[in-house]
Amino acid sequence: MRAFFRRTAALVAFVALLWAVQVVNWIFGYGLNPAFGLIPRHVSGLDGVIAMPLLHGSFAHLMANTPPLLVMGGLLVATTTRALLAVNAVVIGLGGGLVWLFGSSAIHIGASGLVFGWFGFLVARGLVDRSPITLGAALVVGVLYGSLLWGVFPGQPSVSWEAHLFGALAGAAAAFLVRTHVHVPRLGGVDLD
Repeated sequence: MRAFFRRTAALVAFVALLWAVQVVNWIFGYGLNPAFGLIPRHVSGLDGVIAMPLLHGSFAHLMANTPPLLVMGGLLVATTTRALLAVNAVVIGLGGGLVWLFGSSAIHIGASGLVFGWFGFLVARGLVDRSPITLGAALVVGVLYGSLLWGVFPGQPSVSWEAHLFGALAGAAAAFLVRTHVHVPRLGGVDLD
């Protein structure tokens, strides 16, 4: 139970950090975005692979990302033991790396790539693990945030659909690459095809 509370505290601290960074960024006229945002195929923008989730373009931008971060982060905290760092490393590293390689020429910022990564991980992990808990988490995420899938297509100006797409793909890859421990039996004889 202590581990659960530590993970929950880490999630709350991460969201608080996002808001603190947003305040500092706002004070400096959003100067952190061009300095630390992800700029595809530029060495100077490579640090944005890690910094991108911390930066936002406005308070409304961060406000839009906060509820799914808390909901999906809460599901991760409740269902993933000892693998949170590895899952986040794959989502941020692989997803951000793919945006850096293939993204449009712009400054990519925001935690929505992380949101899509967690979405992809939770849904794919439900299908991979087939335990009642992971299937339940996949169902909750699918019902609450299934409409997020429209965000992986280009169309909205000033929205990094590439971060959404590559985040979701990286999250799904993490479900296959990172073995998570859910201490419940798998469902046997369930055909998910």
